[in-house]
Amino acid sequence: MELRHLRYFIAVAEEGHITRAAERLGMQQPPLSQQIKAIERELDVQLFRRKARGVELTDAGSAFLDDARATLAQLDRAVESTRRTARGEQGRICVGVTSTSSFHPIVARAIRAFSEACPKVSLTLEESLSNELLEGLRNERMDVAFIRTVPADVEGLAIQPLLDESMVAALPSGHPLAKGAKDAAIPLKRLAPETFILYGPPGTGMYDTIIAACHAAGINPNVGNLGASTQQGPRIGSTLSLVAAGLGITFVPSSLQRMNIDGVAYRRVKATTPPTARLSLATRRGDPSAIVKRFVALVRSAAKAV
Repeated sequence: MELRHLRYFIAVAEEGHITRAAERLGMQQPPLSQQIKAIERELDVQLFRRKARGVELTDAGSAFLDDARATLAQLDRAVESTRRTARGEQGRICVGVTSTSSFHPIVARAIRAFSEACPKVSLTLEESLSNELLEGLRNERMDVAFIRTVPADVEGLAIQPLLDESMVAALPSGHPLAKGAKDAAIPLKRLAPETFILYGPPGTGMYDTIIAACHAAGINPNVGNLGASTQQGPRIGSTLSLVAAGLGITFVPSSLQRMNIDGVAYRRVKATTPPTARLSLATRRGDPSAIVKRFVALVRSAAKAV
């Protein structure tokens, strides 16, 4: 028995008349009558009682009608589910973010737009360092990642720069350079004597970005030490806690000023080449997922709106 046979049967049952059912199905009455008889022979039951002006269901026919409708409804759901998945409207996606990228409005804007456009897609977030996020992409533990630095080895990955964000100095609130108007800019060279607190291990995340920003301004940053260890925080939150404790200063992307931490003051810096932090989107090169493509398109749209 084919699915079309179920549709034939349902049409006759709902119309109560073979001729009207044939018109509804766009076919002739004799072939439809033959198909109904063939279904009854295959099931070895009588589905309809013939009347002078139509047909009516037997008890067996009524039971079969419920199951036939359920079967076609399930098929329709399966077809629609498949189409939604192909359009990137259903399924799962894991989005990676670094601790400094998650504060940028573009991230929240893209996730919100994606959730509104694809409410049937389950979206999860994972926060980690850029190098760990990229490893997660390669291992297919996640699907896309907002990163701050691009490694030398990008084999198998596609990296799309989204924007360059200005950086600000994060100072202890009692620091002399934190006095005065909040919108006043500090000459970058005045930070040369300061002790810098870096976050993330060297070669990853914002660590190299801060070093590069200092070198671009002609500063050889004085990185503080705790005993024999370089003074650094594993994440931006712990780094700013060290700043609040008066142990040094650091640079952060300007969007992190939303992190209102007691004891930390943010100030703009001015220089010939102001320090910036790039925000990029990483995916697996050639990823065929329609969901990933849909997310990337919405991120690009969000980036253009900034």
